[in-house]
Amino acid sequence: MSVLKSWTGGALILLALAGGSRADTTVSQSNDPTQVPEQGLMALLVQERTGLEQVPAERVEALTEAPKARRGFWPWSRKRDEKPAEITATWLAAQPQPSGDAQFQCLAQTLYHEARGEGIPGQVAVAEVVLNRVDDPRFPRTVCGVVKQGSSQGCQFSWTCDGRSDRIGDRVAWDRAARIARAMLDGAPRALTDGATFFHTRAVKPAWAKRFEQTVRIGGHTFYRRPEQTADGLLAQTALN
Repeated sequence: MSVLKSWTGGALILLALAGGSRADTTVSQSNDPTQVPEQGLMALLVQERTGLEQVPAERVEALTEAPKARRGFWPWSRKRDEKPAEITATWLAAQPQPSGDAQFQCLAQTLYHEARGEGIPGQVAVAEVVLNRVDDPRFPRTVCGVVKQGSSQGCQFSWTCDGRSDRIGDRVAWDRAARIARAMLDGAPRALTDGATFFHTRAVKPAWAKRFEQTVRIGGHTFYRRPEQTADGLLAQTALN
């Protein structure tokens, strides 16, 4: 009985694909129970073949062809395989005009005011510092929070409290800074500063730099991160406190 049910289901599906067309052969209604499976099976095979022959070839191909995988997209409507391993001037020029919310504005302004005289790697490196801080629980959780963070000792990013005008005077430099900011917010790689969360211009030697691990020098800036602390180091620090 299970075999008969299986073939019956297959025949019904194929007949439906054929648009409801009927085969000329009818299933036997013999009163001999031992003949029903055999006669019924043969009749269903005939119906299946007849129904299959009436299904258009393109329909069969569409039903049996494996679905094609859709290509994913990364933010800013760019294909994943177009995501740059390195941000270059050529790649930036090919991107759409950048725009965004307050977080985008804060990052773009930071790149413009802190590093517009740097090349692309120098501006990318500064953006890495800001975004690395956002990911670090010891800093504010937003770009604007990081950029505008300050204390009684001063601001973390000097452009926010140096008393100078924040007017954008160089539109070319602003366009580049904005494009870099947009790319970094949209997930471009952070591969230049090795996790740095601090930097300063090479023209100064701040006292705090001695307490941190230097990661790289790019353009006119030197970048740092907090030194990794071992369990023994933490215990020793706790004992001293």
